[in-house]
Order: sequence, then C-alpha cells, then structure tokens
Amino acid sequence: MSAPILEIAGYGLDYATPGGFMRALDDVTLSVAKGEVLGLVGESGSGKTSLAWAIMRYLPETARETGRIGFAGQDLLKATEAEIGAIRGRRIGMVFQDPSTSLNPTLPLGEQLAEVLVRHRSLTPKQAWAEGEQRLAHVGLKLPKEMMRRYPHEASGGEKQRVVIATAFACQPECIIFDEPTTALDVITARQILDLFKSLQEDTGVASLYISHDLALVSQIATKVAVIHRGKIVEQGPVRDVFAHPRDAYTQKLLAAVPRPDNRLVEPRTEPESGAKPLVEVEKVSVHYGRKPFLAGLLGRTNTQFTGNREVSLSIMPGEILGIVGESGSGKSTLAKAMTGLNPFEGEIRFDGRRIGGLSDMNRAYRRDVQIIFQHPDSSLNPRHRIREILSRPLALYGEPGVRRDARLIGELLEQVRLPASYAERYPHQLSGGEKQRVAIARAFASKPKLVICDEITSALDVSVQASVVELLVDLQKRFGTAYLFITHDLNLVRQIAHRIAVMHRGDLVDLVDVAALSGGTLHPYTRSLLEAVPAPASAAA
Repeated sequence: MSAPILEIAGYGLDYATPGGFMRALDDVTLSVAKGEVLGLVGESGSGKTSLAWAIMRYLPETARETGRIGFAGQDLLKATEAEIGAIRGRRIGMVFQDPSTSLNPTLPLGEQLAEVLVRHRSLTPKQAWAEGEQRLAHVGLKLPKEMMRRYPHEASGGEKQRVVIATAFACQPECIIFDEPTTALDVITARQILDLFKSLQEDTGVASLYISHDLALVSQIATKVAVIHRGKIVEQGPVRDVFAHPRDAYTQKLLAAVPRPDNRLVEPRTEPESGAKPLVEVEKVSVHYGRKPFLAGLLGRTNTQFTGNREVSLSIMPGEILGIVGESGSGKSTLAKAMTGLNPFEGEIRFDGRRIGGLSDMNRAYRRDVQIIFQHPDSSLNPRHRIREILSRPLALYGEPGVRRDARLIGELLEQVRLPASYAERYPHQLSGGEKQRVAIARAFASKPKLVICDEITSALDVSVQASVVELLVDLQKRFGTAYLFITHDLNLVRQIAHRIAVMHRGDLVDLVDVAALSGGTLHPYTRSLLEAVPAPASAAA
C-alpha cells in the first residue's frame, strides 16, 4: 500500500458563536492513498462539507482548529497563504454539488477553463484554449469547440458538471474532493457522471474523497467508506465490510433507511370495482413555451416555441399513488404545474366529474381538492411568517368560517405530521430541512384534499430524513385515502410507494405500468435505460 496522499489525524474544528464555541468536527482521523476512493457518508449537518472546506482551507476567521491535516507530507494547518495558493486548485481540486455556483455566469465556459490552465499549469492562452477543447472532449461533451464558447446558462446541469470535472482534472491534481456532485442531477445524467468519474479516476490514479449521503452510489464507486455523525467518524473500513456488517448503530440506521424496491410500503393496487370512475383524467394535455409560429412571424423573429408536454393522457383512481419518473426536462413538473394552474395548457383535465379546460375552471373548490408540495420548502414557505400564520392561511381559505386563528386546529395539523404543536411559534429558518418539508405537507393537508401532487419533495433530503417523510406520506394516505401524484427521479423510492409508474421522456408519456411490471414484460427502451442507470441499494447483513 502506497503512503497516503491525504492524511487527517485527530482533527477538531470549532466555530466561535456569541454563546461560545460550537463543535463542528471532533477527533477526525482518516486517510486516502493514490488510486483510492474514500466515500464519506452522513446526514446533513454531520460535518462532511466542513471537513472538505477545512482541507481546502476555506475556513472563516472564527474557526478554531486542532490536530493535523497532512497533504503529501505537509501539514496544511501550518502552511502559509502562499503555500495554500500553490496547492489549492493545482494539487488539490474540488468539485462542488451545484456547478452553477462554481461557474461565472458572465464568462464563456472556455474562458473559465482556460484561465485555470494558464494560472496553474503556466500555459499560454492559445495552449490553454486548445487543451480546454481536448479536456471537454475527454469528459464526453459533444462539440467541445462549441461548448467552449457557450455561457453557463446555455448548458444543461449535466454539461456544466462535466465542465467542472474537466477543469478539476485538467490541472492533474494529486487529490480531488467531490462534494455531492450528482445530487442535483437526474438518474441517467448522474450515472453518466459517475461512469466518467470512474474512468478518469482509473486513468489518473488520483486520490479521491467522495462526499455523499447516497449510500447506494458510494457502495459502487468507493474502495473505503467513513461514516460521520455529529462531527465524529463512527465507523470506517472497506466498503463491503462496513455495508455488509455495520457495527455502529448510526450506520445501521442509515442502511435501513435506503429505499429498496422489494420493501413495499403500500399494498398492491386492487382492480377497480365495476363502474368505478377515476378521480383524475388527463386527456391529451400539451404545454408549449415561447412564441407561437404566427406570432414570431408578426414580430419578425424566429419561432422560439418548444414543447414541455405533448398530448399526455393518464388517470388516477381515488386513493391511488401514481409515480412519475424521467430525466430533468422530461416534462414531469410541467404536467404538475398544468394540473395546478401554474402553466397554461391545451387539452382537458377531468377531476371528480368536473371538466377543467383551463385556469378559469380552477375555482376554489378545485384548489381545495388539489394541492401541490414543492421540491424546496425554503422557496414555498414565507420566511417572514411564523408556522402558525403559514398554516392558518389554507384554513381561512378552505376551512370553516372563523378557524383561521384556531390554535387547536393548527396544533393538530403539526401533530398530524409528527411535529410538536409548539413549532407553531417558530419561523421556517428555525427548522431543519425535513421539518420544513413536514410543515409544507401539513399545509397541503389542511384543506383535506383529494389529490396531493408531490414534486420531487424528497430529492434534497438525507436518506434517513427522506425515509421518515415517505413513511409519513404513506401513513397520511392510509388515514385519509388521499391520492398522490408522486414525481421523482429515484426509481428505488418510487417502486416502494407507488401503485403504478408513468415514465416521461422529452415531453412524451412513453410508459404507464403497474410497479410489478417493471421487473419484466414489455417496456419502452427509455424505461429500460432508466432502470439500468439506478444504482443497486447498499445492503446490510440480514
């Protein structure tokens, strides 16, 4: 075994606060050698990203450190600013979770890649540009010359992440830190990025620290794994040993929360009784964005219209959970927004016997019966309002007269989603991500809806928090008989909770099947490609 490139010993990190020092990392010890991939897993707030920032020396002045972070024999805690400047980017690279935050929106992608090569490898601008094109081709981007001239907003999420990875590898570093690089990507794009990472890592032999809360993903790409909980490494070792025979209770908890298709949380769908009518019928619904051809012609401009949905037809029975899966941009959320009046549409929606031809038909009764929960609760909960005020609004709009300020009802809503009634006096920023999403769920159920649309509501949550939210949704569905339209890119998760699955691809509905049919039968080639891209769940010993 070669000597470690990165060696952390007894490292501790505290942040100064008005009330004293807050412990972020405690006695962290781990190492990564050349050619190794160390997976660092744990929930949000466990200290994963704090450790990455400490290695990169991106800490604020309020930080207090103990122990040692060794890189190629040098203690980074004792390095000067000049020494860190020579190491950061050139010898230690980092790939962040959201590529949009690490790319300058005002500069072409090629200029940003070339600038790094000029600074860290002393190439001339002409050499750096040529090298940049080669690097983009190497990471699988088609038309690299064209991509070099594009701005970040003109590239997809997967394309931007490939550019960031190309930039990190272009400097030929000895160590690269990957901080949740696929969390914001759909399943197929994430698979492509992971395959790219494996290929580049094998070619270069770089030492890699791979941070993630996706245990299934880590089990496929890492050689070792370290589990971090509240700033402490509670368990580490070879991936197979740790995941097959976890010793620590926290590791066991994480593994138990991983979605598994064979662990069904809902009963199989029974055949509808004769004469039973669907709750929702979507008939040839299409959504178009941009200018129509005739309008573009009148304005003397080219046609900029594109299709979000193309004649989508499906139905949902009362109490049914219908999952919708597909890549980013496939039209999943577009359909959800059409059904809630956030997108104009063509075609027809019939809800509980009522015809909905457009926004004008979505009256108060429809909005009471059809609720939507969004992906990010931070964008849907007013930060200036207490939870009491947030939950009182749907009660005032859709409840009985005089219930707006009924503390008892608000307390019952919170307890219904397993939150203390005392949370009514808190603001959203005083809650964790999972708690905020529970408030959003409580708000959706305040009107006692017949259909709740869940738009990627677990994608930003840790595996254990996700498991608790999904368990809550299933419990509410059983108690109230509510139907769900559950939008996600996690096929392992949707196979746990859905009765049927609809597959969207480039605006088209390409498959609509019972969950059991996913393991066999005739499926669209795109559906098969989705299934093949899903990482197998990490498993613990029985």
